[in-house]
Amino acid sequence: MKITDIKIGFISVPLTTPFKTAIRTVHSVNDVIVEVHTDMGNIGYGEAAPTGVITGDTKGAIIGAIEDHIKKALVGLEIENIETIMAKLNNCVVSNYSAKAAVDIAIYDLFGQLYKAPLYKLLGGYTKELTTDITISVNEPEEMARDSIRAINLGYKTLKIKVGKDAKQDILRMKAIRTAIGNDIDLRIDANQGWTPKEAVKALRKMEDAGLNIEFVEQPVLAHDLVGFKHVTDNIDIPTLADESVFGAYDALQILQLRAADIINIKLMKTGGIYNALKITSIAEVYGVECMIGCMLEAKISVNAAVHLAAAKSIITKIDLDGPVLCSQDPIHGGAIFNESKITLNNEPGLGIKSIDGIVYKE
Repeated sequence: MKITDIKIGFISVPLTTPFKTAIRTVHSVNDVIVEVHTDMGNIGYGEAAPTGVITGDTKGAIIGAIEDHIKKALVGLEIENIETIMAKLNNCVVSNYSAKAAVDIAIYDLFGQLYKAPLYKLLGGYTKELTTDITISVNEPEEMARDSIRAINLGYKTLKIKVGKDAKQDILRMKAIRTAIGNDIDLRIDANQGWTPKEAVKALRKMEDAGLNIEFVEQPVLAHDLVGFKHVTDNIDIPTLADESVFGAYDALQILQLRAADIINIKLMKTGGIYNALKITSIAEVYGVECMIGCMLEAKISVNAAVHLAAAKSIITKIDLDGPVLCSQDPIHGGAIFNESKITLNNEPGLGIKSIDGIVYKE
């Protein structure tokens, strides 16, 4: 099965409600779709989320990286030689991780199709069912409490609460939510780099003293501030999770060597796809550190790929793959089934994607 072409398209899917964090507000998913075509007629599907504020990858940058570098490096290669493909993909252009992720995902889709097996089984086959949390956007405390109750009524047992805009107000937000939902629901918080180290320690200690029972805090400080990250980790009891601080395997290794964070978050748009994400899982296994797998605001193709990775590896114990359920519609046919908090894989080869409604191809 030889690569003959790489085509680019676009999809736009409105969100059910605006997605608000400490650093951005988003109203719709506007992603780049990649189709990798082969001489056997098989098509592999991939997706890239332009998230310039986090990855630095804009839509134009993703298109340019694929057309000017990646496509030229990969056309003509055999899918069975996946190590060769990944070496060329990762070395043909510096950074541009979201573009690489989209093509990486499509290649792994074809790899599963070639061997007529679901991708998660080829990568490890640990489970076929996952349970995800759902994100509660940052708003006024009363609104966030109402949103939390609404999520629980949909069957969610774990909520990820966005904070980081104002430390004092964040404490009020968390108290309002915990009071509204009781103590049987797990709460995770994500500051999206919104606090200074001192603010983080002060706020999190107050949450500890208030008995809010926080499962972990995600990225409390700026991504590059590993010293500050370690200061937070060393001075609170709540476990810490590194997200924006971790793009690739070297970042994960550095954080674990410094003991700067307790848990590592994997996102395919930051790692450049599944190939590099697998390296992070191996490092985490060596250190005995659990991983979470998350996503940007993405539609079902790339989140589906993250599902296959999570289902393959037992070291990935925490699931934050709510992107598709935040969308007002699902234009992707096939793939894993997202039923609110429950995600179920099927036995279709590769990623199981059949077709995409509303895709607009680049001319």
